[in-house]
Amino acid sequence: MKVSTEKLPESQILMTIEIEPERLDDARQKALRKLAPRARVPGFRPGKAPAAMVRQYFGEERILDEALDIVVPDAYRQALEADESIFPVARPRLVVETTDPLVVKATIPVRPTVELGDYQSVRVEITPIQVTDERIEEALTAVRRTAATLEPVERPVQWEDVVRLEVEGKVGDEVLVNKQEAEIRLKEDRDVLFPGFEEQLLGHAKGDSFEFGLDVPENISDERFSGKQCRFSVTIQEVKEEVLPELNDEFTKGVGEGFESVDALRERIRADIERAETERREQAWHDEILDKLVEQATIEFPPVMVESEIDRMLHDQGVHPEREEDMARYLSMIGRTAEELHEELKPIAEGRIRRSLVLAQAAVAEGIEVSEAEVDAELERMVVGAGPQGEQLRQVFGSETGRDTMRRNILTRKTLSRLVEIATEGKFGG
Repeated sequence: MKVSTEKLPESQILMTIEIEPERLDDARQKALRKLAPRARVPGFRPGKAPAAMVRQYFGEERILDEALDIVVPDAYRQALEADESIFPVARPRLVVETTDPLVVKATIPVRPTVELGDYQSVRVEITPIQVTDERIEEALTAVRRTAATLEPVERPVQWEDVVRLEVEGKVGDEVLVNKQEAEIRLKEDRDVLFPGFEEQLLGHAKGDSFEFGLDVPENISDERFSGKQCRFSVTIQEVKEEVLPELNDEFTKGVGEGFESVDALRERIRADIERAETERREQAWHDEILDKLVEQATIEFPPVMVESEIDRMLHDQGVHPEREEDMARYLSMIGRTAEELHEELKPIAEGRIRRSLVLAQAAVAEGIEVSEAEVDAELERMVVGAGPQGEQLRQVFGSETGRDTMRRNILTRKTLSRLVEIATEGKFGG
């Protein structure tokens, strides 16, 4: 058997295998014996007809196909075992180029290659976290609003009021909106179906009836009304204003787990904002660092990885691409063909793969590893944090598959932390 290999782009190897005629002849004999019991030759019991009659019954083409199914995979396995430099990451694509002599081309996806470049030169802008008094007061107001009451008022409508009204909207003679007791809270800078509607209510009071016109938005679901004007007839039935509870120590004692004073609640709010901002900043750093690493790295990976990543993305959405009915239902729901969906997801999948590969290579470059003790500690933290479901969680993540998942997560965290340390010159890493 003659074997030659050629390196292809995208982390693939083309293996050319020329198989001896004697081996193909032997496979033909095996194919005949395999097919013989299925031959229905008059005058002979199944499996007892002479080889020549079995050959005539099935034809040379069918026998050759069966023989190729026997000899090609076996020859590929033998050729692969003989070349210890090839590490497949998925099944090859086998193509029979000729049958006389028998030549098989195997396109083999192999391990990706990643060259990071000067990853230690990557820097991110260090932005200090600032929690202003204004943000704390806004958060305090939001807390007070959870205990606010609505009280009727006899004054013109203002922002933040809750208005109960009767409204009818017509485009020509067609009724587009018709509600007898609609209740809305007027909030500035909010997207509404009819921009400008809430502004028209300002200044009116309980009992007022009035009309006004607004352009129908272009994104209206019924295209018949698009580009036309809607005339609204409105009657204000009731106006309520939000009354916030007084901010004092008595109020804060009933907030959450209870706070002894307004100052204690302020400090908790400040700490919560700082923690959220720290997480947001770190996530932004992670994204920026990985983007820069991908941009300067040289990365090759086989196309089969993209297909696997697309399948994983669909699974994350609860879609099972291996089930034809499930996939057909999903495509119908989103209104796309399989080809359109594939083209839409492909660049996203490629981006995820590139990030994952540079992250893995950075872990290797920095010598980052995860010990079994770290996995044990992570599992214990998860179990304790899960409360009553802790033991059930231990069973799930205590398996080898579960521990592998945790090991990968820890490795990712440690690697990202090290990259932040490098990119901020040690000021925020660790």
